[in-house]
Amino acid sequence: MKPRLGPAAAMGAWSARHRRTAVFGWLLFVVLAAALGGAHGSTKITEAEQVPGQVSRAARILDEAGLKKPAAETVLVQSAALAADDPEFRTAVDQVIAAVDGTGRVAEVRSPYDSGAVSADGHSALVVLTLEGDPDKAVDHVQSVLDAVAGVQRQHPGLTVAQLGDASSGKWMQDQLKTDFARAEWTAVPLALGILLVAFGALVAAVLPVLLALTAFVAAGGLVALGSGFLHTSGDAGSVMLLVGLAVGVDYCLFYLRREREERAAGRDAATALAVAAATSGRAVLVSGVTVVVAMAGMFLTGIATFKAMAFATIVVVVTAVLGSLTVLPALLSMLGDRVEKGRVPFLAKLRRPDAGQDGGRFWNAVLTPVLRRPLAATVLATAFLLALAAPLATMHTAKLTFQQQLPAGNSLVAASQKIEAAFPGSPAPATVVIRAADIDSPAMTAAIADLRAKALAGGRMHGPVEVAVHPDRNVAVVDIPLNGTGNDATSNDALKSLREDLLPATVLKVPGTEAPVTGQTAASYDFNRKMTGSMPLVFGFVVVFAFLLMLTSFRSPVVAVTAVVLNLLSVGAAYGVLTLVFQHGMGASLLGTAGVGAVESWVPLFLFVILFGLSMDYHVFVVSRIKEARDRGLSNRAAVAHGIRSTAGVVTSAAVIMVGVFSVFGSLSMQVMKQMGVGLAVAVLIDATVIRAVLLPSVMTLLGDRNWYLPRWLNRLPDLSHGGSVPPPAADGDPHARPAGPEQGTPRHRAGV
Repeated sequence: MKPRLGPAAAMGAWSARHRRTAVFGWLLFVVLAAALGGAHGSTKITEAEQVPGQVSRAARILDEAGLKKPAAETVLVQSAALAADDPEFRTAVDQVIAAVDGTGRVAEVRSPYDSGAVSADGHSALVVLTLEGDPDKAVDHVQSVLDAVAGVQRQHPGLTVAQLGDASSGKWMQDQLKTDFARAEWTAVPLALGILLVAFGALVAAVLPVLLALTAFVAAGGLVALGSGFLHTSGDAGSVMLLVGLAVGVDYCLFYLRREREERAAGRDAATALAVAAATSGRAVLVSGVTVVVAMAGMFLTGIATFKAMAFATIVVVVTAVLGSLTVLPALLSMLGDRVEKGRVPFLAKLRRPDAGQDGGRFWNAVLTPVLRRPLAATVLATAFLLALAAPLATMHTAKLTFQQQLPAGNSLVAASQKIEAAFPGSPAPATVVIRAADIDSPAMTAAIADLRAKALAGGRMHGPVEVAVHPDRNVAVVDIPLNGTGNDATSNDALKSLREDLLPATVLKVPGTEAPVTGQTAASYDFNRKMTGSMPLVFGFVVVFAFLLMLTSFRSPVVAVTAVVLNLLSVGAAYGVLTLVFQHGMGASLLGTAGVGAVESWVPLFLFVILFGLSMDYHVFVVSRIKEARDRGLSNRAAVAHGIRSTAGVVTSAAVIMVGVFSVFGSLSMQVMKQMGVGLAVAVLIDATVIRAVLLPSVMTLLGDRNWYLPRWLNRLPDLSHGGSVPPPAADGDPHARPAGPEQGTPRHRAGV
């Protein structure tokens, strides 16, 4: 009977038979997805969607009332020598007012001499202005105002004239993200190409994975834009999609192509080599893709719009990359045959031997030999090393980073913010109380708002100026109360809790029929952290249980499943520790062109956990499948472990180097969150591919012996997802490692590895 093919093998066989259909179908899919997505455009997450709670409620009240807070900008005029009442100082202030007003983009300008926005030492003053038009589009119109302020600065080199606000900082971030993305693409792609060139020694083989990864990313971008009509997207989602899409897209193709080349080197004909690659590495790609998709789906459990957007974007790009690897790649390999080795680089080609994938090379042999000789010592030392790296995790503080923390040190906006903060102490962004009442102009409400203002100034945790805007026709009032602290530290959080839990219940909320949610930068960070912290056990539990079940059904061994989960937890913990040490405490941060900012971005730890569990299963299934294959052929447990590690060392190393390289490129970008995400992923993958796969996995499996493969009788009814169909043996004269077929070879027990 002809053996039943698994889904990956079936897709590969179909593509090999219908090569033109597969290739042109893929190109048509990419073009259509990109064109339709571009025509549709992306719908971004609104403030009302961001985080369930008071921040979203406040945004909805303002939206329903037709109120939008205008885009406000602040211009600092400062001098170390001149006081604010000095004629030259006044002239500079007047010129700022005239210049910004002359742009035609400003709705209102307030002089510091009218508003009282002069510092206590008398050497700093703030010109406050609001931009006209839709505040959501202020970023597109703020450049003329920035140019006007820069012109005044040039006229007064002895003074500091600097602009700061949501629109100006938003424009800088928007422009910088475009620059960073372009740099990431132009750096990561050649880097991946160079690594693949070293891995294969041939230009065509190196180019294929990069081209497929890029086309998968382009198609996924279009699909995400189309999907944003029902699930809104975000800028972070686009960053994550590029980061993950490029890494997994190249890696998946690498696994497939590397196995096909190994099978050809072992003496199989082209068709059989492609079939084996489809049944083995194709299966690994499919399992890895499913794992990443299901793990990322866990982020939907948070209920946070940003996480949903990132999860959706990642799922789409991973599914697209898997689809490309399982369809168009085998079709291209079938077309090219051995011409995939065209463009061989002489020096690199000589470094590669036909059986390079079989013994792991000198380096990994040097690592593995002492590990297998003394597995207990290796286990203890490696575990202690990972626990030491994870130790800083105990001090991790997460927060939604302010733009001052996001931007690189020395940035002009950061410098302006620091000068304003020094001259006018207090949180740079106030807490905003949005009050909706049955009658906002009633005597009771008027008295309550006055009482709120008085108690806020008297409590010591907030400060002036407290600004009140009443909208009688909409029965809404907006009260801005500056908080002490930096905006996302413990001082600001304590002030926010006092406002919400003490001041508001004692004042405006005493008036029947009133609601008063608090929003603002501090409130958004606090609510985001609370929501995320509350959902983390659910997400972590979902991902861990799924990973355990995947390994249990793939290898029919609870011991292998538990081992995989524990090793992954150690890897993630170590990455968390490094992240905390570098970005929170600043140790080694200067090497990355940044400084410690006192916190880790709120969503980064959860994202790292989910994506790393998905990606690490990629390597784990790949390696343990080879070990299981050798064990099923009758090798002893120790010999099977040695064979599995050595035979996969080359491809795991290449895949890991590509991922670390791509992630490290993102770690070199300007934005703090990009650095944290890139470095966290790079460190975790590096640890996973070295300490975990080369030391801990073989040492633990050697210590466990035959207990690795123990399956309790009551678990025999589990579905069997292990390894797929059998693999025909290569020609004996084509494979220096071929063995005579024993009673187990060719039987159902001889399963295909990856």
